[in-house]
Amino acid sequence: MQLSPAVIVTIVGNLSATMLMPAQALSKEPDIQQPATDAAAFHAMRRFANLPFGKIAYVERGRGDAALFLHGAPLNGFQWRGAIDLLSPYRRCIAPDFMGLGYTQVPAQQSLTADAQLDMLISLLNHLKIVAVDIIASDSGGAVAQLFAARYPERVRSMLLTNCDVEPDSPPAGVQPAIKMARAGTLADETAKWLSDNALARATFGAAVFHNPAILTADNIACYVTPLVSSALRRQQYHDFHLALEPNPLAGIEATLKRSNIPVRIVWGGSDTLFSMADANYLDRLFPQSRGIRVIPEGKLFFQEEYPDVIAEEARRLWGV
Repeated sequence: MQLSPAVIVTIVGNLSATMLMPAQALSKEPDIQQPATDAAAFHAMRRFANLPFGKIAYVERGRGDAALFLHGAPLNGFQWRGAIDLLSPYRRCIAPDFMGLGYTQVPAQQSLTADAQLDMLISLLNHLKIVAVDIIASDSGGAVAQLFAARYPERVRSMLLTNCDVEPDSPPAGVQPAIKMARAGTLADETAKWLSDNALARATFGAAVFHNPAILTADNIACYVTPLVSSALRRQQYHDFHLALEPNPLAGIEATLKRSNIPVRIVWGGSDTLFSMADANYLDRLFPQSRGIRVIPEGKLFFQEEYPDVIAEEARRLWGV
């Protein structure tokens, strides 16, 4: 499955620039409107499904038709808390953590490729007795969403895709620094620094993927980073997750998606340095049932976390509710 903290490290490679920033600006605790569901509440909602793959972590809220939320890297289902707050009155919202990320626990030999991630999702949905879903996806989760649409079109009612991989740009060039660090075995160590230096996390990773890095409170950073570096196995799986971005998991998928009848809406952060507007335009041309593109000019890679109202508005319009 495609991951992309590319960003995560285009950044980490720029620590020297970070050190030149005013200490006061870096150390200030964020002042920003947070979603109603905070990290503690999200932790309390987490469940685990015992599947052949391992213990798959997920959060479930709401009832009725199911919506499947697919997160990016190095995040987990917590990325979607704000959107779930707003959409759970209309859908049974399911937000799993991908294998190798978040709070999902899988054995060392488990493959972390996009194909394996899709197999896990199908197993989870079967376990939950869910036949079909509306997919909302981000980043590497968007790559898995496209595989899902290609292989199980009968199980996808609609897709809302945000900044994510596309076949001609997967993995994007900006991910290469993260892949190289994963190969060298240093990515987890660099990410772990964010736990003890929240200001560093905001000035590097946060500045790269959010319009307002203040969204990264200490609790939010801990929610994302703690499981990734909690053991030698998890650190290795964090690296393996990035190594599984190559070869291109979407290679050869275009012809199938060009025949898709799934309604697709594209919502794109226009200030993202990882996935360009060219990628959004590609998706719009690719899907015959595209409902067009909405651009959030100031949005970056993980704008979904900052603008859950936009995600909810577009999802409801796509779903007709």
